[in-house]
Amino acid sequence: MPSSSDAAVLSDRPVRGGFAGVLERFAPQDWLVLGYLVCVNVAVLRGVPGHVRDTGLLHVALLFIWVAVGVSLVRSGVVRDGWLKAFAYRWTIYGPVQLTYFFFRDLLPVINPGSFDLELHELDLALFGVEPAMFLDRFVNSTTTEWFAFFYFGYFFVLALHVIPILFFSANQRVLGEFALGMLAVVCLGQTIYMLVPGFGPFRAMADSFHHPFPEGAWIEAVIGAVASGGALKDIFPSLHTALPAFIALFSFKNRSLSPFRYTWPLVIFASLNIIVATLFLRWHYLIDVVAGLFLACTTAWLTPGIIERDLLRRARLGLDPLWPEYGCRSRGDA
Repeated sequence: MPSSSDAAVLSDRPVRGGFAGVLERFAPQDWLVLGYLVCVNVAVLRGVPGHVRDTGLLHVALLFIWVAVGVSLVRSGVVRDGWLKAFAYRWTIYGPVQLTYFFFRDLLPVINPGSFDLELHELDLALFGVEPAMFLDRFVNSTTTEWFAFFYFGYFFVLALHVIPILFFSANQRVLGEFALGMLAVVCLGQTIYMLVPGFGPFRAMADSFHHPFPEGAWIEAVIGAVASGGALKDIFPSLHTALPAFIALFSFKNRSLSPFRYTWPLVIFASLNIIVATLFLRWHYLIDVVAGLFLACTTAWLTPGIIERDLLRRARLGLDPLWPEYGCRSRGDA
């Protein structure tokens, strides 16, 4: 976050008005989400013609309009500062990205009808000499299945316990900025690659290769039910079940001097490691999916602090509105 000395070196150049002035106020997360939605719209437009494609194109086009109009209204100052502006902006940035995932169940087969399961499996064997899902098959029993199913399902709680408090309630512009941009980058980049490298995963593509079916249990049934009802089904490369918990673990460790991360980072790392292993044990992912997810998380965690720091300094220097609109009114240029 800009220091008082940084904020004191404010440019005497007046903030530009008009369309150029609105674009100047855009933040990294604004450009990221808009760019992602452009990619989705183009991918659907180039998909297999038919009713599903046309309906999907209408949906993703409306999402782009939602973000473009919403962000422009916020950055132009048309919407007054206060809790409504802050809350609406957060939903405008986060909501459409989340919604595209639910659309992918129907859209991925339209965007890319093929499957790269064979190629991903062969890549595992060539690079690592083993397919972990098949190797771990020998360890399947009631205890191990329920253990890893619990953590796999716990992924949703790890995300919710971080996304909701930080995105909607954090007052620290640096912490909010780094976390939100990092999470959005992981999701937007990951889901863009889904459209390029679709696949079903070992659970379906290699079903006949496993000798030990998963025993019945509350958590494994919950996992299978959640995937069957809400999953995109061809969303395996990279593994966002790996990338998102890994990013949260890295973020928590980096900010371990702050509350609540000083208390939670060991638990987050432990849970994240189990979630990552669970993606392989439960046969949802190939090892290359996990490696790609880790690479995405580490790269994002490395790049986002610098991006946010530069934008915070830019906004302070030019006297622009905050990186993320705040729930209370605030004067331009405040750090």
